[in-house]
Amino acid sequence: MENLTLKKIEEKFADSIIETIEFREELTLVIRRETLIEVCQFLKNDPDLKYDFLSDICGVDFLEREKRFDVVYNLYSIPNRWRVRLKVNLAEDESVDSLTCLWDAANCLEREAYDMFGIKFDNHPDLKRILMPDDWVGHPLRKNFPLTKEEITFSHNKDKPPRIVE
Repeated sequence: MENLTLKKIEEKFADSIIETIEFREELTLVIRRETLIEVCQFLKNDPDLKYDFLSDICGVDFLEREKRFDVVYNLYSIPNRWRVRLKVNLAEDESVDSLTCLWDAANCLEREAYDMFGIKFDNHPDLKRILMPDDWVGHPLRKNFPLTKEEITFSHNKDKPPRIVE
């Protein structure tokens, strides 16, 4: 079975595709970051595809890689019951365009990726922390974030303040 999504994307955005992965009938497209909005707009508005639901945005940290981060977008077509995964590779000092102009759900999802990984989204309406306190230093899901363990308070040590064990 030929994948209609792949066929249409290859026809319209051949220069944008860096890599195509098909595994167990799941399609993943690694695309250039400069074309993200244009590709997503096409996927959402094409009458045959109708990827009308942005189900998730997440970050992946590849510490040793030059383009350290992957930003992964999971799209779903409700009428067709199809899924597609888009990936954009970013260096630590690069940013990617916000998808809040296409999907309102991108607001919180991009804020989470910013908070946990430090990934910056251009033209985001309110890019600030969403999970961690405002005064938190660093981004906890980065591979180089220091790992510590806080001692848990129980009845036997309730009078002693918790300490951080390294």
